[in-house]
Amino acid sequence: MSYDKQLIGKKLRRWEKYMDNYSLPTWEEIPDFGLYMDQIITLLKKYLDYLPPDVQNGEVITAATINNYVRKKNMPEPVKKRYYRIHIAYLIMICSLKHTLSMNMITTIIPADLPEDKLREVYAKYSQTLQRTGRMFVESVRFMAGKILDHEPVSDAMVEDTDELVVAAAAYAGYAQLLAEKLIALKGKKLTEMDPSELYT
Repeated sequence: MSYDKQLIGKKLRRWEKYMDNYSLPTWEEIPDFGLYMDQIITLLKKYLDYLPPDVQNGEVITAATINNYVRKKNMPEPVKKRYYRIHIAYLIMICSLKHTLSMNMITTIIPADLPEDKLREVYAKYSQTLQRTGRMFVESVRFMAGKILDHEPVSDAMVEDTDELVVAAAAYAGYAQLLAEKLIALKGKKLTEMDPSELYT
């Protein structure tokens, strides 16, 4: 079964417009008065509405998943079953990274025991990076899908059709994930301490 070029073009343009305007809430916009689990889930769905729901349960995040993050100490524990700004900030970052990185890698770059002032700084930087990267990715898709979107001039680097765009997007994601994992593995290491053979892997 083939793709409808007009439908794909329309969806890509709509997604592009959405991503151009998307941003995470600022630190001050995140509620800090103690929310219960069902309120947290509703809020995260709103903040992370660009993420696809999980295939198994149809949700971006579930209570069981949040409880698991707390149990495994990937984030601070709630206070009397209430979640505050620090918890929500952790969940926003975890949820938006879990599609590409393991929890071990996420906690390497965002430790679960950050003091609030440091977490605020990490969250602000994360939000800016996510927004910039989203815009950069939109530009890449706009270029790769130039023939689908009828852009001029046409380049040899553009994909021919949606089948190729799917493969290109998956390959792009794979390369990006590989880079992130390789960089995380280098955290805390020094060039002078590394075995020369490690430089080529």
